[in-house]
Amino acid sequence: MADAMATKSVASNENGNKKMKCEAGEGGRIRGSVVLKKKKTTDFTSFASTVRDVGRGLVDKVTGHELAGKDVSLQFISAVNEDPGNALRGKLGKPVHLEDPVNSSACSTPGELAFGLTHHLDQEIGVPGAFLIRNNHHIEFFLKTVTLEDIPGHGQIHFVCNSWVYPAEHYTKDRIFFANKTYLPSETPAPLSKYREEELENLRGDGTGERKEWERVYDYACYNDLSEPQKGPKYVRPILGGSSDYPYPRRGRTGRPPNKEDPNVESRLPILQSLSIYVPRDERFSHIKFSDLLAFAVKSVAHFLIPAAEGQFDSTPGEFDNFQEILKVYEGGIKLQKNQFIESVMESVPSEMLRELLRTDSDGFLKFPKPQVIKEDKSAWSTDEEFAREMLAGVDPVVICCLQEFPCESKLNPQNNPDMRVHIEENLGGLTLDEAIEEKKLFILDHYDALMPFLRGINTTSTKTYATRTLLCLKEDGTLKPLAIELILPHPDGDEFGEISRVCTPAEDGIEGSLWDLAKAYVSVNDSGYHQLISHWLKTHAVIEPFVIATNRQLSVLHPIHKLLHPHFRDTMSINGFARQILISAGGALEMTVFPAKFSLEMSCAAYKDWVFPEQALPADLIKRGMAVEDANSRHGLRLVIEDYPFAVDGLEIWFAIETWVRDYCSFYYKNDEMVQEDTELQSWWKELREEGHGDLKDKPWWPKMQSLDELIQTCTIIIWVASALHAAINFGQYPFGGYPPNRPAMSRRLLPKEGTPEYEELETNREKALLKTITPQILSLLGISLVEILSTHSPDEVYLGQRDTPEWTSDEGPLQAFEKFGKRLEEIEQRIINMNSDGKWRNRVGPVRMPYTLLYPSSEVGLTGKGIPNSISI
Repeated sequence: MADAMATKSVASNENGNKKMKCEAGEGGRIRGSVVLKKKKTTDFTSFASTVRDVGRGLVDKVTGHELAGKDVSLQFISAVNEDPGNALRGKLGKPVHLEDPVNSSACSTPGELAFGLTHHLDQEIGVPGAFLIRNNHHIEFFLKTVTLEDIPGHGQIHFVCNSWVYPAEHYTKDRIFFANKTYLPSETPAPLSKYREEELENLRGDGTGERKEWERVYDYACYNDLSEPQKGPKYVRPILGGSSDYPYPRRGRTGRPPNKEDPNVESRLPILQSLSIYVPRDERFSHIKFSDLLAFAVKSVAHFLIPAAEGQFDSTPGEFDNFQEILKVYEGGIKLQKNQFIESVMESVPSEMLRELLRTDSDGFLKFPKPQVIKEDKSAWSTDEEFAREMLAGVDPVVICCLQEFPCESKLNPQNNPDMRVHIEENLGGLTLDEAIEEKKLFILDHYDALMPFLRGINTTSTKTYATRTLLCLKEDGTLKPLAIELILPHPDGDEFGEISRVCTPAEDGIEGSLWDLAKAYVSVNDSGYHQLISHWLKTHAVIEPFVIATNRQLSVLHPIHKLLHPHFRDTMSINGFARQILISAGGALEMTVFPAKFSLEMSCAAYKDWVFPEQALPADLIKRGMAVEDANSRHGLRLVIEDYPFAVDGLEIWFAIETWVRDYCSFYYKNDEMVQEDTELQSWWKELREEGHGDLKDKPWWPKMQSLDELIQTCTIIIWVASALHAAINFGQYPFGGYPPNRPAMSRRLLPKEGTPEYEELETNREKALLKTITPQILSLLGISLVEILSTHSPDEVYLGQRDTPEWTSDEGPLQAFEKFGKRLEEIEQRIINMNSDGKWRNRVGPVRMPYTLLYPSSEVGLTGKGIPNSISI
């Protein structure tokens, strides 16, 4: 690629630093183009205003011709000549204005417009390295790119902007954008250095005041916005972060006023303004993704949308009576009943749009797509083999461990029910328990430590459940066989009396078969809650947000690590902000649909105390869980204890592909450890990330010191892995596996029935009905299905691993070539996944439900596909 800024002469000093000599270009008229996108009514700021605006049929608020002329001006900044009268900043050119719209291949998506531009390049300015833009129009626009053509001796200069530009009255300084060059701080051309520093200062803000829609300020706050104390004690939750009792990652600061009832709590937005919660403007969702969330916002108001929906089902109000009634949700649909809310929405929103949002047919039936887990076989989900397989290839394959000792390791209580040993040894084919452990034949799904401290409180709510331990053995065919499930409760008379434990073992028929089905359901409930609150929310969404904030505050857009990581942060702050408003707040959708209820975030907070950044690397995680051992003779130097472990097999391929890409990229800019140590922005980034973003864990000894190139490579690989592949593996299977509630129930409402009770008799005579009365009720099942459908759906504007939204994201040829190699490696991995899924040898990749494992297949189409690795945590 042609150098986009200056003729280079590259030399190496003793530190291997890349030195850049810039020479001024010749003068002349330079043609260019500006590509931008107008604001549409679908760039929602609130649900209420969206319903009004769409209903009125508003059109684009800005036409292309209105933007041409003097309303928008650009001033190019010299990368080679300093202005002594302006603190040695680069010299500013005269303002240039947008000309009439032109046809351009640079307009790649609907709604984009290209404008001509004429820049007078003179010796005073030389080669531009940045520009200031001023919007004197009355409304904002999205600036995509600016390109200057045929710079003498330099070819094109690309400015990749991808940013909203608001009217000038909203800014104290004109917005600045830099060319697509990459510089370490010490290598920045002198005329651009001051601009680089000032832009970072603007992004950091001053930590005061309520943030406004148009601002781009990144700052930290604790999770003190989940409560609504004015509604009473039911809506009060602990403040997460900032204390040893409740440590937590930081979120983005919004600066809303304190709650009138409790000044330590930040006030919350009204529910209908949830989509307008502040995040820095360029972090907000696109209008396409906002439409997806609008769909959920409409669907999720279940008590309005589906009043008395239970009346459409047979004998038991509020309950599914059998599995066939659940299948009606996918095969026939649910008739929407008219009510005041629906009628008011239908008055404002065209019926075609309402049907699309609610996925209704012409007769008004609410429909859900059939989840993959029941597409090929409606009952295979209930087999023991599928129950066990989903621990390796389901939506939460990151919890199962190889059993290292018995009794099981526990921080709370190392004792197990002695019946467990008996039941295990009866099914080990002649091996003793100790021999099976030595041969790595035993595995455990253990939710005891995570759940037990909260179980007494949880069971005072509508939830009634157990803490579970599931023991499994590895069979000769590579599949897992459940051996026993331990169900544990706090003693009703107090913790000093110990615990109550019961062991259930596999059975198919009679009351024992019914009890085994319920035991598996309690395990699924435990795992569903753990998955949603810890594996998913905490260990991807919450822990990554501080990296987003620190990167934008401390690493300039010119910095190589900013360019490397930026695509992996897209939409994360936006979805997290929406989650705080709708999902994880007191009384929010998550509390309504997962078993820990009001203890949900406290449970994830307790898990954060044990979070260790280096252990988020997939190889380290597998080794810690005993699922892999180091072996120089095995692929990637690791031998999986279960060879047919789909998540780990595919995950390791993705992990090492990412690591190779990161190593190639970082090694292009950092030739030795000293360059890492001397990078002022990088060191400030890492210091702030530890001390502010993850400040409650800042003194932990496991943090990398960021003193070597290897530490930088490993750190960036972990960040990219967590934000892309790990999140994809535990997110996009939610509907394929959990869209059918009996397979992954999120709640349980009663404990095992006692002999002699009507509930026990029902369990003997009607297994399906007894199970459905135990797990999530009908209305909350429908709400949960709506939620996981949205979370599992790929948006049309998704950008996947190995892709960039702008081809000209850098002008450096080495990184571009390394990125191309990365993309080709991902294509090879895709083919490998296809081949393995087609090979009957790997039974865990398809299972009894005949559902191929594709959650780590890198690319995807739009919609509910059960595959695809987006670059970022974008939903």
